Amino acid sequence: MSKVGIFVRALVALVVLGGGCGLRPSHAADIEPVEIVTQSGVKIFSVEMARTVEEREKGLMFRKSVPDGSGMLFDFSPEQDVQMWMKNTYVSLDMIFIRADGRILRIAENTVPFSEKIIFSGGPVKAVLEVAAGTARRDGIKPGDRVANALFDKR
Repeated sequence: MSKVGIFVRALVALVVLGGGCGLRPSHAADIEPVEIVTQSGVKIFSVEMARTVEEREKGLMFRKSVPDGSGMLFDFSPEQDVQMWMKNTYVSLDMIFIRADGRILRIAENTVPFSEKIIFSGGPVKAVLEVAAGTARRDGIKPGDRVANALFDKR
């Protein structure tokens, strides 16, 4: 079986069986792949898409864990200055702020659980990718790296 076939089967299993993985949507959220091209290679994540105001407001609140290789991609189309916080969020996260062209603008690493401190994007972004704290450092993800997903322009 090809790598793509294995990846698609894993995504289906995550959606169908997601109860044991810790990243469990309260509704049938779309799950999509996100690839980040770093100096050390391509990192692939399977993420929930937060497209509506309600989905963005809830985000990863109340989750007890965010497994490696998963997360949530917040769609803030069109590109704009964004403010995030960690209210009601049990786990520390890395927040990756991404421009419309798919380039990472900024990364807020190891955010503080339950904090109501505002975390600014640092400029206009189209999306924010939230992953488990420490992921950016471990995987060598840095500002300027390119993120691939249907959400971003292919320039």
